[in-house]
Amino acid sequence: MNLVIVESPTKAKTIRKFLSSEYVVVASMGHVRDLPSSQDEVPAAFKKTEAGQLGVDINNDFAPIYVINKDKTKIVTELKKLLKDAKELYLATDEDREGESISWHLLDILKPKIPVHRMVFHEITKTAIEAALAHPRQLDENLVHAQEARRILDRLVGYTVSPVLWKKIAFGLSAGRVQSSALKAIVDRERLRLAFHKGSYWDVGAQLEKEKAGFEAKLSATGGKRVAIGKDFDENTGTVRTDVKDVILLEEADAKRISDEAKTAPWKVSDIVEKDARRKAPPPFTTSTLQQECNRKLNLSAKDAMRSAQSLYEKGFITYMRTDSVTLSADAVTGIRGMVSSRYGAEYLTAAPKQFANKDNAQEAHEAIRPSLTFTPPQDTGLTSNELHVYELIWMRAIASQMRDAEQLQQTVTMQVASHTFTASGTKIIFPGFLRAYVEGADDVEQALEEKESVLPDLAIGDVPTCVSIEAQGHETKPPSRFTEAALVQYMEKEGIGRPSTYAATISTLLDRGYVRKQGNALVPSFTAFAVTQLLEKYLSNLVDVGFTSTMEQSLDRIAEGKEEWI
Repeated sequence: MNLVIVESPTKAKTIRKFLSSEYVVVASMGHVRDLPSSQDEVPAAFKKTEAGQLGVDINNDFAPIYVINKDKTKIVTELKKLLKDAKELYLATDEDREGESISWHLLDILKPKIPVHRMVFHEITKTAIEAALAHPRQLDENLVHAQEARRILDRLVGYTVSPVLWKKIAFGLSAGRVQSSALKAIVDRERLRLAFHKGSYWDVGAQLEKEKAGFEAKLSATGGKRVAIGKDFDENTGTVRTDVKDVILLEEADAKRISDEAKTAPWKVSDIVEKDARRKAPPPFTTSTLQQECNRKLNLSAKDAMRSAQSLYEKGFITYMRTDSVTLSADAVTGIRGMVSSRYGAEYLTAAPKQFANKDNAQEAHEAIRPSLTFTPPQDTGLTSNELHVYELIWMRAIASQMRDAEQLQQTVTMQVASHTFTASGTKIIFPGFLRAYVEGADDVEQALEEKESVLPDLAIGDVPTCVSIEAQGHETKPPSRFTEAALVQYMEKEGIGRPSTYAATISTLLDRGYVRKQGNALVPSFTAFAVTQLLEKYLSNLVDVGFTSTMEQSLDRIAEGKEEWI
């Protein structure tokens, strides 16, 4: 028989369906070996040494001290037993740095004397598994070195800085290369909120009507001067910015006077501007954009989004879910275009197959996250709960990526009443394009598309709409919004803090350690978060510096490409 080792039981179960009885597929249950997590696990030879304290021998080329996890000894014994009867060994862990590292550890522990193959695939389907068996490769040591460098570096930062926090602030706190930079961003945003000075202003809103078709208008100018709005205020003073000229700041009395005047005076359309606009379909999901969209649309945490995506991958529904690539394989593009044509009509397809450009630092050879090549519609999967909703998002986004732009007509109507100018804005969908797929989950697609419009009635210059109601409205400027999980993931990706696979774990750590709590969907830093960030800024500033963290990520990328020495 041939032995195939994967990480999880679900993945093993799915792969077994596609292989003959000659193959035995077993799960390692993730990592079987790691740096010691406590002094109990440190080998006797290192017990009283600095290397034993850290789990890394910094005086010996940063040699890691690896130990088999206590709960994995039984699994390792079982793997060694199975290996005795095997003719060939296939290491089928995920094709990313962590997956490569798991395979390397297995190889080092098992020391097989039979042929070994590294089996890689991006989706768990019959075609993909058969192709992976037919075209195995060697273990990629550059990927292993990049992962080991990250693991050792994070251990050195965490194990040397955390004890400082225990002594100076409180026991049980932790610091980390990625975690501490992300925490500083949250604290910095809160500092901006604390320093914020609110400003108040008034405007006037009207409900108008033409031939029983209602629409809204806002006061935009009075006496020839533009009316001040929120963006004109200085966040540090709460007054209108000095660089903003020729605006008028309305007080309550002004707004009520204008409201009274406009209530009885005749309204007249003075100008209509129409502009064609196109909305392009977004690219298929990466790990980062999937986490953001799941948080915004489904209110899922990054951790829950990744848990659902992991399960979908292991069950064979989607491609590998840890990727920062937006490219699609030729087979995927062909499959998607066929689905669009049959489901919506050829007129919804782009003229030519569409590919999206990756960022310069997109890692590894993965595709974007997309449905497996069967492209099973969400309603036919048998999935439920979060998994169904996450799959539906992935399915819609992949399908939309090969569809034409949405074509819209944007209208701005200007009306005069006495010496005041009011403006009404509207959007009309001319051709829905990719939006038709993006509202696919709605019970009534036409209704959902209509809700994306804000259509003005047919108006012409010189028309006299009826004022149904009008009122003065008071406003206060708002401080910078707190980070949500989606916004933090977006920030971390933009600044190069961590990699897609680390975002969910980083946010979970911040919540679990009590550095941050959730208020609705917002991440609110605790007093402890301020204390820790302040201490690190003062004495270990490079550890919370975005540039340091980002540069380190670039170094890890170069190690993975074989362009930099890992030690």
